[in-house]
Amino acid sequence: MTGDAAPYLVGLDLVGRRVVVVGGGSVAQRRLPLLVSSGAVVEVVTIEATAAVEAMATAGHITLTLRPYQTGDLADAWYAIASTDDPDVNAAIVAEAESHKIFCVRADNARQGTAVTPASASFDGLTFGVVAGGNHRRSAAIRNAIHDALQTGIIDDRQGSGTSYTGVALVGGGPGDPDLITVRGRRLLSHADVVVADRLAPPELLAELSPTVEVIDASKIPYGRSMAQEAINDVLIERARAGKFVVRLKGGDPYLFGRGFEELLACVEAEIPVTVVPGISSAFAVPAAANVPVTHRGVAHEVVVVSGHVPPGHPQSLTDWSALGRMKGTIVLLMGVERINQFADALMSAGRAPTTPVTVIQEGTTRSQKVLRADLNTVATQITQHGIRPPAIVVIGPVAGLAPDIC
Repeated sequence: MTGDAAPYLVGLDLVGRRVVVVGGGSVAQRRLPLLVSSGAVVEVVTIEATAAVEAMATAGHITLTLRPYQTGDLADAWYAIASTDDPDVNAAIVAEAESHKIFCVRADNARQGTAVTPASASFDGLTFGVVAGGNHRRSAAIRNAIHDALQTGIIDDRQGSGTSYTGVALVGGGPGDPDLITVRGRRLLSHADVVVADRLAPPELLAELSPTVEVIDASKIPYGRSMAQEAINDVLIERARAGKFVVRLKGGDPYLFGRGFEELLACVEAEIPVTVVPGISSAFAVPAAANVPVTHRGVAHEVVVVSGHVPPGHPQSLTDWSALGRMKGTIVLLMGVERINQFADALMSAGRAPTTPVTVIQEGTTRSQKVLRADLNTVATQITQHGIRPPAIVVIGPVAGLAPDIC
């Protein structure tokens, strides 16, 4: 690029058009996926390629030619990228491109090429890019800031775009830390007109909402104030029928003991459009936050997630506690703190050793996280002594004894 003139930004239609990338290292590895997704016919010419580039060739996404660059490689190309580790070769590629009036990016020296790759991103059907005169770090930082602003609703992408959000979205809010909601979940939350939130949904996410958003508390606090599931379903349907975009914000994942599928069925029956956004489940994320791997090579080859909302032997229980007592792997017990003595007794009676390690994590992934390490024989007593209370995850099995003491 010559002179100090600002580059002219343009979107290229590369569908079915030949693009040549010379060099198969880390730079090419980063650029290739976007070129492939744009529909370009991509050929990579390189002496050697990274494993990821080879994998793209094996999958048929690109053509890979393993040899040095030769004059004539750019024939019939519409676009080229010079990304070898040899400046002289890159200069020769740019020169050939100019002779054929082909725009060419020079990865090692952006100002010496005839095109610059913008730092780009996509958001809900919108693609945008930032060019900072070859300063890739600056352009990437600005790109990230714009993307974050779109995700959080600071920039309202609906204005003038014709984009509208309707119906109900069942969004998993993650295990507690507000940063652990998915990108899609945060985006939909930023566009909500109504949010129906569980007690376990990260409260910080609600604090980010506009004052115009109606927030409905659908907490189901055990033995306390509750909102019947039927009433929740009615609220979702009523607000959606009124033309509001409703986000049902739940802790963890909507379908893991979250009754999300019941809400989906209610919406479908009422002919309300519904979207499900999976969430990071507390069953796996909370143990990870306490340095407990729910599986580990040579230690546990199975993991079972169990609801503790009813005790062993209860007429409504669907859990085979005798089978769980015989298994050697990991049990992740949710909603089980208040009846832990009954669960521990059932497992030991079925064959689990009293010395089986147990880790209990209260309010995992949050600033209030509290971790208790015990064994199956003593966990009930220790939970009482240390004042552990819901919400808490109980991990039972050899993996619970692996955690190092990490501050």
